[in-house]
Amino acid sequence: MKEHKKKAHDSVAFYNNPDNRAIIYQVIAILVIAVFTYFILDNMFTNIENRGINTGFGFLNSEAGFGIIQSLISYTESDSYYRVFIIGILNTLLVSVISIFFATIIGLLIGIGRLSKNYMISKLSLIYVETFRNIPILLQILFWYNVVLAALPGPRQSLSYLDAFFLNNRGLYIPRPILESGFISVIIAFFIAIAGIFYLTKWAKKRHDDTGEEFPVFWVSLAILIAGPTLVYFLNGTPASLEYAELKGFNFVGGWTLTPEFLALAFALSIYPATYIAEAVRAGIEAVPKGQKEAASALGLKESVILKKVVLPQALRVIIPPVINQYLNLMKNSSLATAIGYPELVTLFAGTALNQVGQAIEIILMTMAVYLAISISISIVMNIINAKMQIKER
Repeated sequence: MKEHKKKAHDSVAFYNNPDNRAIIYQVIAILVIAVFTYFILDNMFTNIENRGINTGFGFLNSEAGFGIIQSLISYTESDSYYRVFIIGILNTLLVSVISIFFATIIGLLIGIGRLSKNYMISKLSLIYVETFRNIPILLQILFWYNVVLAALPGPRQSLSYLDAFFLNNRGLYIPRPILESGFISVIIAFFIAIAGIFYLTKWAKKRHDDTGEEFPVFWVSLAILIAGPTLVYFLNGTPASLEYAELKGFNFVGGWTLTPEFLALAFALSIYPATYIAEAVRAGIEAVPKGQKEAASALGLKESVILKKVVLPQALRVIIPPVINQYLNLMKNSSLATAIGYPELVTLFAGTALNQVGQAIEIILMTMAVYLAISISISIVMNIINAKMQIKER
């Protein structure tokens, strides 16, 4: 009898333990999700089999048979769907990286401008934020594409700069570098310069902590970054040249062409997220206690030095988390390019390729996997930066 009571008591005690209950509930939840997932997948594949729909990834080796207006790698209509998939990823990354760069610069400047003591700068920054933040990004993409860029002159009346850059309603034409075998040494010199800048920055920080003396890290770093590769470039007999665009007939030939679709998408993806980044910057700067600024001012520091050395380093702890979300939204919003035909991943692979092949499951899953991988990569990098910016408690 005592043994029976002891066993009953032990079983009740086991269930009343919060840790044990948490494990039981998690196991039950996983089982429910697994059963539900199995049911959905089994039902999907049964319907696919009954309808005689082809499955698998063999279509990736088939000939695509359609053209692409912009590609970072060589492509012809006889290439496979796999190459189309790679081109879509590269074009998505291209417009996303460029837009993230410019959105960050614009957002930082506008955010600082919002707090400017100059009335005109402050109000113009406010107008910028309230205007572009409250217009849907898809409308902004269509505005840049169908209104601004479409209103540019034709190729024969192109807007030109230094007879090397040409802008018209067919795109922006810029010189294209032609690299020879010896250029690899210039690339190596560039990465060596970056490594040198990294160690210079650490040395300058340690020197400042020990002596309190400032070192012109920015200008010295800029000189190293330019002088090193340039010196190697000339020592190797200039192993590169520029191919300029030339007007032949009714259009330009040669050089690099940035299509109107790319420009419209890049403009919208830079300007729209910049409004939210600007607000994050403003909030971060205002979160820094006024006593920090007053103390720095009492030491005789200039406004620019106070902003660079005192305010921004502390404000970044507040700025970075919401900026991560804007970077992720920017990258995902690049899929709106399908509205104007820019050949990114959704337009090429989940659009044209899907319509031709018809294997929606494989194509959609591959497209989703790419966006998931890129988003997670951005999150990891930005979270590492955010962790380094946090105050270390003892």
